[in-house]
Parts: sequence; structure tokens; C-alpha cells
Amino acid sequence: MKFKKSLALLIIAASFLTACSGGDKNEAPAKDEPKQLIVSTFAIGEDEVNADIIQPFEEANNCEIILETGNSGERFTKFSTNPNSGIDVIELAQNNNAQAVEAGLFEAIDSTKVPNLDNLIVPAKELSDNGYGAPFVVNSLGIIYNPQAAGMEIDEWSDLWDSSLAGKIAIPDMTITYGPHMLHVASDYAKTDITSDNGAAAFKAIEELKPNVVKTYTKSSDLANMFQTGEISVAVVGDFALPVIYKAQPDLSYVVPQSGTYANFNVINVSAVSENKELAYAFVNWRISEEVQAKTALSLNETPTNKNVQLDEATAKNKTYGEIAERAKSIDSSFVNKNLDQWINQWNRIMNQ
Repeated sequence: MKFKKSLALLIIAASFLTACSGGDKNEAPAKDEPKQLIVSTFAIGEDEVNADIIQPFEEANNCEIILETGNSGERFTKFSTNPNSGIDVIELAQNNNAQAVEAGLFEAIDSTKVPNLDNLIVPAKELSDNGYGAPFVVNSLGIIYNPQAAGMEIDEWSDLWDSSLAGKIAIPDMTITYGPHMLHVASDYAKTDITSDNGAAAFKAIEELKPNVVKTYTKSSDLANMFQTGEISVAVVGDFALPVIYKAQPDLSYVVPQSGTYANFNVINVSAVSENKELAYAFVNWRISEEVQAKTALSLNETPTNKNVQLDEATAKNKTYGEIAERAKSIDSSFVNKNLDQWINQWNRIMNQ
């Protein structure tokens, strides 16, 4: 506020001096126009994103951020089809991020311009060092359910195949981030390494699961309404979506099976054709800063990738942190992307016909 008042006084003084010297009375004093940065991000927690990430960065950098929102797959498709769309910075799920890297759509990050890369946790730093950008959050897959409506306690993935759950379950569609993760869960249920048969056993397990599935969803935010209306009693979901669901239905239970889960990193990168790369680098550094990640751990249920952020027990609940992180398995994005088109076709034949 003091800065703004001082600036106003300087402008008034400059105008007065110009008038006294016989300058043009209609000539306004020069003023820096805010720089503009276009950021493509996930369509969740818009108010929290604005409060904790966007507005502080705009104020500190005299810029205006324009957001493009949607799920990772949709935004990746738009960006890969038209990389000259004006997007400067894009946040994607790990598999879509790998596709974009392989297609050469990103600037190779100059680590000297993103000093917070040095503060990443080990697996995130490994991704970054291998040229995949800056992982800013890690999440994983779990089961959220209404114990009364489900009529049973759920504590393992295999419970999803119980016949008493017929017509009660929602699972992620193959086209979104956790679709391939769900297929890995099905392959585990079939006691088969998915890389050994490219998902053949997994799809047999999915066919077996189908009678229990009432909905394959493409927006995790829709699950809140499905639980409220009683359309579903159980859902397989990434932990990032829990705040939205709990806000609408606080009496649900969430479990990450002891047998393990599958993790995903969301990663931020700079477009190779961005015309605002210095500002884009500053935003990337801000997104993985200790200050931002301490806030978003609370407001967006984001598990931080900055190792300097330590979570207390209450904040760590329902996140890919501590014990849950230890039993979270990684997925080979290259393997997924090689098979994804075939998997989507097969998925649609089974689930959407």
C-alpha cells in the first residue's frame, strides 16, 4: 500500500512539472503495462488457486495471469495440436507431460533460472534431472465410499469386485490421468504384471468388474454430486479430489489399501515457443517454492514436492505422504503412452457400449 501511495505521488509530481514546463496538458504520464502470462492448469479449486498461487505472483511481478483450465488429457491434446496457441506455462499429469516432452513441445528448463529445483524430493528431482520439467505435486489412487450405502467395509482393491457392490461404483475413464492407474489395479487383481501382457489380463478383470460399475467419470469433481444423489456408493479417485468431495459429503470414508497404490506426479513446464520465458521461469520457480507448497498442502490437498515443506499429522492425512508414499508404486509413462490408444479403444468397447 505504501508503494502504491508513493507511486501516485510521483505521478502527480511529474504531471505538475510537465504542465509548468509548457508540455501537452492532455499527455498522460508513461505507465508500465502489466505483462501477461497464459497458464494452462487443472480445473479444480479455482478460488484457492487464485488466492494462494495466482494473485500473489501477479502482485509481485506486475503481471496478469490468464488461466486455461481443464483436465490434463484435454489440455494436452489442445496444446499438442496447436503449440502456438499462446500458452506460456502448462501443468500436466505425468503421462501427458511425458508425451509433450517426447514431442519436443517444452523449453529445456535452465536450472539456474529455477533455483527451487534443488529443493525437490528425490523422485521428483530425478524426473526433473531427466528432462521432464518441475514436478510440483504427487498424488495417488485410493477408494472413497459411503459405508452405509455400500453395505460393507472396503479396505482392499479386491473388494471392488465383490458382487454386493453391483451398480454402485464409479471409476476413472481411460482418457483421464488415473485411467491407466485403474488398469494397473485390475492387472494386480488378476495377479499379472501389466508389462508382461500389455494389459490383456487387466482387461479381463475390467470385464469382470463391469457389473459393479455404474459410471466411468472424466471429471473427479462430478463425484461429489454422484455421492449426494446416491448414484454411487463407491469411487476410485486420486487424493487431490478429496476436498471437493468431502465438502459436499463429509461422512464418506477414504482408504488407501495396504497392498499399495499407484502414484502420479503433476509437472509444470514452459512452452518451447513462449514469448515470455523469463516470467514463465519465475512462475515455475514460484509453483515449487516452499511458500506456495505449504499453502496448497492445506488449501488444495496437494502433497508437496519441495522437501523443505514438512507436514504435521493432520495436514498429511489423505495425502501421498509418509507411510502412503512409501507404498505408492510408480508407473512407466513411456509404457503407458505406447499402449494408450489401444487401451482407450478396448476400454470403450467394454465399458461404454
